[in-house]
Amino acid sequence: MIEWLSELSPVWQALLAGTGTWLVTAIGAALVFGFVGVSRKLMDAMLGFSGGVMLAASYWSLLAPAIEIAEQTGGIKWLPPAIGFLAGGGVLWAIDKVLPHLHLYLPVDQAEGLPTSWRRSVLLVTAITLHNIPEGLAIGVVFGGAAMGIQGATVEAAIALAVGIGIQNFPEGVAVAMPLRAEGMSRIKSFWFGAASALVEPPAAVLGAAAVFYARPILPYALSFAAGAMVFVVVEELIPESQQKGNADLATVCLMVGFVVMMVLDVSLG
Repeated sequence: MIEWLSELSPVWQALLAGTGTWLVTAIGAALVFGFVGVSRKLMDAMLGFSGGVMLAASYWSLLAPAIEIAEQTGGIKWLPPAIGFLAGGGVLWAIDKVLPHLHLYLPVDQAEGLPTSWRRSVLLVTAITLHNIPEGLAIGVVFGGAAMGIQGATVEAAIALAVGIGIQNFPEGVAVAMPLRAEGMSRIKSFWFGAASALVEPPAAVLGAAAVFYARPILPYALSFAAGAMVFVVVEELIPESQQKGNADLATVCLMVGFVVMMVLDVSLG
């Protein structure tokens, strides 16, 4: 399969990978057809696991290759990754302050961003969509770097990243669909809202792949930008949400498990 995928253009590779991670989100949302709800303990465990996957991916799949690529260019090897990482976090911080969204389990009056009359369902989807953007970009920039034959960015590493993000997308679909169903929304609408939260990943992946493939010098910045954006999401959203209701130890253990799973994927496949 890797040989077949390697023959495609990086844009097509990114599109397929981004579509695959979206499908996993949709599968998670589809649980709404068989279950009424998910316990808060299980949700906190899944949020912690997702955070661990994203943290590990931020280093092994994004920052480490960015540092290696920057070193190959002969400049200051830490400068492009540092700039890109801070820029990624800064952009997500700015979007977080402007875009109306609502974190899981919070009442509508605690929505963040600019004041809005949007319904709770839309605010929840917006929140998940917000941190699916850097995930899609991350997949795209790694595939774009691999297509250029740059050491430190390989198709295998890109596949490992896509698999890891796909794994942690499953609870994201659950996290949107189940609360909406519990509030009385129909199963079909709850599913579609959950699935829609990751629709941004395929186009974001394509954008990331195209950007670095046609503008090679930005690759270390793009890789570290995605890393910074993902770390911002983990620290600002996933970790706090998973530890609000007395499940801090469970969420922390699951975060560490998720971190190890992604580390193993990247080291063994990448």
